[in-house]
Amino acid sequence: MEGLARRLLHIPPRLLASLPPETAHDLAIRLIPLAPRGRQAERPGLETTIAGIDLAHPLGLAAGFDKDARAALGLLRLGFAFVEVGTVTIRPQAGNPRPRLFRLAADRAIINRMGFNNAGIEAMAGRLQGRPHTGITGVNIGINKDSTDPARDYGIAAARLLPLADYLTINVSSPNTPGLRDLQEERALAGVLDAVLEARRNAGPAKPVFLKVAPDLDDRSADAITETAMARGIDGIIATNTTIARPPGLRSPARAEKGGLSGRPLMAPSTRLLQRMARRAAGRLAFIGVGGIASGADAYEKVLNGASAVQLYTAFVYEGPAIIDRILDELEACLARDGHADLASAIGTGL
Repeated sequence: MEGLARRLLHIPPRLLASLPPETAHDLAIRLIPLAPRGRQAERPGLETTIAGIDLAHPLGLAAGFDKDARAALGLLRLGFAFVEVGTVTIRPQAGNPRPRLFRLAADRAIINRMGFNNAGIEAMAGRLQGRPHTGITGVNIGINKDSTDPARDYGIAAARLLPLADYLTINVSSPNTPGLRDLQEERALAGVLDAVLEARRNAGPAKPVFLKVAPDLDDRSADAITETAMARGIDGIIATNTTIARPPGLRSPARAEKGGLSGRPLMAPSTRLLQRMARRAAGRLAFIGVGGIASGADAYEKVLNGASAVQLYTAFVYEGPAIIDRILDELEACLARDGHADLASAIGTGL
């Protein structure tokens, strides 16, 4: 079986692309735990610290790929410095009707309207309980679509999962749960953050808490969220989730599908928002940059604009595990080209 998995994990992406997108994704989740270990050589100069968490390098995997923590250890073995699982809700949820995941191959993008399909916090807790601590695993939490008290539900999820995670991310920015993005409004957001931080105070040793935001925020909303995050005392912001915008020039037939767009077209808007929020925070929040990263140069741009770590999703789906070392090699070259002795010396220099 392991030999078969090794062969399957190295088949050309175009062959996997012949399968329906969600079928290919489910197959990858099943096979990744059997994958051979990726290159684990040390990367002097790429070490980074994000909200007190030390990372061997800045490259992680974004939430949405491994919703139920079924493949987290295998993903870490492939070479990611950290993996964020979820989004998970307090009760199991089927998500939206299929089809709900669409490739935009010509645009190196994906549209999804999954709708927080997951097995719930108890299934997640069962997988995280007693896990070998071979890498950093964060948990991304959301709310069920029929939630009537979002702050309460975020607090319940945080209380259950914070003791089992290395950090927690509050997702109020998916476009696929009706009303969820309204929780980015200042008053509602303050209630959610307070509930999660109260759960953290009662959950043992404090773990970092991040907020994941939408790339479609206007400047006023971006500034208000940054101020609320600092005032409430969370540790950092993940910028950004998927976009509901459809930039001009998309070529793929699926470009009109509803849902959140990720991949190459998200690089510019997500980086602009990262830059604005990092400038506003002026060092008082940690930032993880995500959205459109497909090269070391992309990762470097996020770093220059305030990110201490970055996350992949869409490019990993298209290119597979080989992209991890390629991005890290290219990032090292960018740092050397510009005379930076290490990653830390480059963070935020473009602000």
